[in-house]
Amino acid sequence: MNWLSLLGLEALVARWRANVIEGAIAAEDRMDLARLEWGDQKQRLRQLLVLTILVAGLTVVALIMLSLAVLVHFWDTPHRTLVAWVVAGVWILGWGATLMSLISVAQRASNGFALTRQELAQDWRDIKERL
Repeated sequence: MNWLSLLGLEALVARWRANVIEGAIAAEDRMDLARLEWGDQKQRLRQLLVLTILVAGLTVVALIMLSLAVLVHFWDTPHRTLVAWVVAGVWILGWGATLMSLISVAQRASNGFALTRQELAQDWRDIKERL
């Protein structure tokens, strides 16, 4: 004997079962989206680490070269001075380019999981509307 159909609860149970299945599918989709975004976030973090190391290394080199340029500036011939400043300038340009790349990657990394947050916000709005 089927008690649910006798009590008229079969439709309610079917509706709840459908909602639970839909919720499970939605949760699985959100987990897939979060996994994909985590892969993107890890790549940006790796780039951030590499660029940070490059900026640190180039900063040391730039400061050494700048110091060398200042020392050479006071030597006898003006040709040594020109070469030293050109070399120091090249190192400073390299440092500046790397710093700009670091800032760019850092700004993009701050927007991690944007799609997941947007999707979860939409889900929350849908749940509130149903209640």
